[in-house]
Amino acid sequence: MREHVLHFKQRERPEGRAEGSWAQAVAERATPEWKVSVSRRVITAAIAIPVVLALIWFGGWVTFVGAEILLALGIYELYAIFHKIGYESLPWFSFIVGTALLIGALFPPIRTTILEITITALVLGSLSWLLLRRETGKALMDWALTLVMSLYIAWPLSYLLTLRGSGFAYAFTSQGLVATAGTTHFWWVLVACFGVWAFDSAAYFTGRFLGRHLLAPSISPQKTWEGVIGGTLLAVAAVFVFTRPIAGAVAWYHIVALGLILSFAATIGDLAESLIKRQADVKDSGNFFWGHGGVLDRIDSLLFAGVVVYFYVLLILHGI
Repeated sequence: MREHVLHFKQRERPEGRAEGSWAQAVAERATPEWKVSVSRRVITAAIAIPVVLALIWFGGWVTFVGAEILLALGIYELYAIFHKIGYESLPWFSFIVGTALLIGALFPPIRTTILEITITALVLGSLSWLLLRRETGKALMDWALTLVMSLYIAWPLSYLLTLRGSGFAYAFTSQGLVATAGTTHFWWVLVACFGVWAFDSAAYFTGRFLGRHLLAPSISPQKTWEGVIGGTLLAVAAVFVFTRPIAGAVAWYHIVALGLILSFAATIGDLAESLIKRQADVKDSGNFFWGHGGVLDRIDSLLFAGVVVYFYVLLILHGI
């Protein structure tokens, strides 16, 4: 997720009152450049969201293909960031291991076995390969970053795949759309996705026009508490809307709780990626999404929030 809020330092009159009205402040912030950026974001979202919904609708291997594309692009972006600061991780190894983690999510009965083999290969295999390199001075850090690329992206994505499961969201019959075994899973993934998208969007606009108190200036100097609050409110609303089709199993207090912890996870996920980018002194992880930055900029919050939704549904609601 790109830096989505702008800190606002309000000018003060000698007597302590703010100079100008709130409407004037809003007008000053809605610059032509900002409007162009917003229009690009809207166009990209209008194209990308239907594609994502289609992938989630089918579930199973179709959703797996979408996750594989995100995995490949995300690892490439991470490799480019690490390369910029002088490290040479093993992106191809991370991709293979990440793919194994995603495949394990498609086969719950043998997932534990697949995970054991995969983690063993990741830890021991990558280190063994790096030991063969001549530049042994950087081998340890390159090994650590190879582990990071797999676990940071593929591990959380595997939980989203598990949450979605297999089977169409609905079956097409002569009576219309009929719920299937995958229907509830479909809506839970939508809760995670739209909850994060709602949080990001509201945080972007709220922080832009109301932001005054910095959230984490040493990591991301443009994010504010006002943005987080605005994002949280809309995230709770999104959770409410997208749990309506399964409302019988979701009480209002679960909706509020899930919206709050989803927002918290999205914030941490965003800051985690910002920390990585700050280390390499880059603004965006890439430029895959027009107006939005790279793949990691768009899924950083979802990686953390998806895991939270999965475990909330599994452990609290017992819905998986």
